[in-house]
Amino acid sequence: MVLGKVKSLTISFDCLNDSNVPVYSSGDTVSGRVNLEVTGEIRVKSLKIHARGHAKVRWTESRNAGSNTAYTQNYTEEVEYFNHKDILIGHERDDDNSEEGLHTIHSGRHEYAFSFELPQTPLATSFEGRHGSVRYWVKAELHRPWLLPVKLKKEFTVFEHIDINTPSLLSPQAGTKEKTLCCWFCTSGPISLSAKIERKGYTPGESIQIFAEIENCSSRMVVPKAAIYQTQAFYAKGKMKEVKQLVANLRGESLSSGKTETWNGKVLKIPPVSPSILDCSIIRVEYSLMVYVDIPGAMDLFLNLPLVIGTIPLHPFGSRTSSVSSQCSMNMNWLSLTLPERPEAPPSYAEVVTEEQRQSSLAPIAACDDFERALQGPLFAYIQEFRFLPPPLYSEV
Repeated sequence: MVLGKVKSLTISFDCLNDSNVPVYSSGDTVSGRVNLEVTGEIRVKSLKIHARGHAKVRWTESRNAGSNTAYTQNYTEEVEYFNHKDILIGHERDDDNSEEGLHTIHSGRHEYAFSFELPQTPLATSFEGRHGSVRYWVKAELHRPWLLPVKLKKEFTVFEHIDINTPSLLSPQAGTKEKTLCCWFCTSGPISLSAKIERKGYTPGESIQIFAEIENCSSRMVVPKAAIYQTQAFYAKGKMKEVKQLVANLRGESLSSGKTETWNGKVLKIPPVSPSILDCSIIRVEYSLMVYVDIPGAMDLFLNLPLVIGTIPLHPFGSRTSSVSSQCSMNMNWLSLTLPERPEAPPSYAEVVTEEQRQSSLAPIAACDDFERALQGPLFAYIQEFRFLPPPLYSEV
C-alpha cells in the first residue's frame, strides 16, 4: 500500500535457525532490519524502533449489586519484561513540523539495521491463551512533517527453555487407585487402577508410553482410557481464571466383569502444543496425564499424573548449549495452535471444590454410587488424590 511517497515499510529479523522463524531466549541479541522503499525523494524527521515484551491477562465477570442491578467487573494485570527504544534516523522530538533537522531519503530501497539484547533474567515463553497472552514485538515508526506517521509492528517468539534432562523431570510418575461399587446394601467387587509413565518431562512430538493395569471385579462393563489436558491459569486482582482443554486421548478395550487389562507401554503422542509456563506471575500453563476407567452409571475412577512440556528434548549425554537453533527442535505449529474440540468426554475436572466444601459434604453421604449420582454435592464435582509409588529410575536414551 502506497502512503504518500512511502511505498513500503517492513521489518525483517536475522533468524538463528533453519526454519527461518525468529526465535530467541533470554540473554540473546535480537537483530534485524527496517526496510524502507520510497518513490521519489522524501524528507523525514525520524525513523524509530520500539521493542517490547510483556504478559497481559484480561477477563470480565458479571456481578449482581442487588434487585434488578448488575454490573461488569473487569480483571486485568500486566507484567513487562523489557522496553527498548532506539532512533535509526533523526532525533527524539517529533511534535514540531519545522524544516530544521530533516533528513532526505532518495528514491529506492533502503535498509536500517537494529540490534538489542534481551534481559538475562527469565522471560515467559510466547503464548496466546483464552484470557491472556505473552507477546514480544518490534515496532517501526517513520515520522514526516505534516503527515501522519507510518507504523509497522512485527512479533517474534521467545522460549524460556525447559530442559527435560533434569533429575526432577526424568523421575517416573506413578499412582494407584481403587473403587468399590455399591447400590444400597448390595456391594460388588472393587475396580482397581495402577499406572506409571517413565518420566515427567516431555517435548511436543514425543510419545508417552503408559504402563497400566486395570482389574474389574465389579459387575459392570468398564472402559480404560487416557487423556492429556492443558490447564491455563490467569491471575489478576487476587482472582484466578482457569481454562482446561483436551490435548490428546486414547481408548482401551472394554473390560467385562472379572477381567484384567494390562498396558505395556500404550502410546499417546503429544501434538504440537505450547511449552509449560511455570515462572510467570500472572499466567501459568500446565499439563497432566489422566489415566482413568470409564464406569457407566457411576463416577469414573482416575489417576492424575503431572507433566511438564519442555523445549530441550531428551539426549544421552547431558551436554547442551545455549543456542536456540541447535537445541530447539520443536515444531513451531503450536504458535498458532487452536486445540481441538473434545473428541469424546473424559471426566471433567474443571471445578475444584474447596476443603471446606468437601468436609461439609462428608457427613450425609453414604458410599454408594446411586447416592453419588443423586446428591450431586460438591464433593463429587472433583475427586482427586495422588499416591505416588517409587519405581526404579528409567531414562530413555
